[in-house]
Amino acid sequence: MRVLWREGPARWGLRGWAMTVLAGMVMTAAVIVAGGLAFGSDVQVMGIRFGGDAERTRVVIDLGRDTRGRVISDGSTGQVAVALSNVTPPAGMAGNGRGLVRAYEMDGGSGGAQIKLQLAKSAEIERRFLLPPGDGVPHYRYVIDLKSTGAAAIPATVAARSTPRAEKPLIVIDAGHGGRDPGAQGSSGWEKNITLAAARDLKAALERTGRYRVRLTRDSDVYVAHNRRVQIARDAGADLFISLHADAGSNPSLRGASVYTLSEQGAGRAVREFTRDDDWQRNLRLPGRDASVDRILLDMTQRATQNRSAQFARVLLTHIQAADHPTLNHSHRAAGLAVLLAPDVPAVLLEMGFITNADDERLLTDERSRRRLMRSVAESIDRYFREPSAPIQVADQGGQG
Repeated sequence: MRVLWREGPARWGLRGWAMTVLAGMVMTAAVIVAGGLAFGSDVQVMGIRFGGDAERTRVVIDLGRDTRGRVISDGSTGQVAVALSNVTPPAGMAGNGRGLVRAYEMDGGSGGAQIKLQLAKSAEIERRFLLPPGDGVPHYRYVIDLKSTGAAAIPATVAARSTPRAEKPLIVIDAGHGGRDPGAQGSSGWEKNITLAAARDLKAALERTGRYRVRLTRDSDVYVAHNRRVQIARDAGADLFISLHADAGSNPSLRGASVYTLSEQGAGRAVREFTRDDDWQRNLRLPGRDASVDRILLDMTQRATQNRSAQFARVLLTHIQAADHPTLNHSHRAAGLAVLLAPDVPAVLLEMGFITNADDERLLTDERSRRRLMRSVAESIDRYFREPSAPIQVADQGGQG
């Protein structure tokens, strides 16, 4: 059963509109163009831009379509390499960099492109994310933020000889409730036991594919605070966070799964919560040195994360329905749930069914039925990472909160 933030009425109004317009201006002005942008309906990679200094450098890749990034080399060899799916760069895309980047090149390959950044000094990826069109910018932007490690650069000749290390996407699975927080009660047990069993089933299904790294927020009957669950995902650099719950209601005939993503009001609350601490800029790993600029960047990051979360929610519901698992009529919902507040990790909360409904409880406590449901969740994760732009059809969606 989900845990809600209490939300009051919040509206952006004229000031919010002005801030979003300013966000687009800041992103445009904060980088130095490394070669002109090539615009056109058939152009997939428009250009690469750099901004920053020898301590922190931002790399912005302007794109004509959606993509998903995967780290090939993390900087430990003197080179950062990231594979971008679904895009094809123009031939001969290379040039000098700025700040931490000595030079760059981008080439095409099977199913996408790869950008290689030769480092001027030792650095690591601090964060990376995709910004969709919006806030006055009509195209996608893939952003890579680099941070100096304080050591000398590895010579480029050494980097060229090194074998890149592939990094698999990290999935953090959150088994709802636990310990002193049992959750909702069914006729044969507590929600906390169902969510833990399901989390273990999903972890096993994902690990069998060999394509993911998987971490649980809890692997025993212990209590984990909601903000700690979010922090586990952020600290680990998760690519996706999924929280598992079992719903409850006063009407025993009510049944079916549903998926929650963060609401607009919840997103505003998240920004306020994360900027309350004096160290919020450091904790959020934002590159700017001006608090007002970093607030704009945080808001843009939050919105990009919301878009990713909603995309995965649609994929997830499609696969759950295809597995003939019952869903609510309005199965995609939005609310200010505590475990969805990370501004930089796509996240959903899956209510697997109603523990207060006899049929749903039977499905969730039966090992074979529960594992079948978790296999459909694993398949949805596969599709989410394999087809970032695939059109998704969901039978019935609705919103709440």
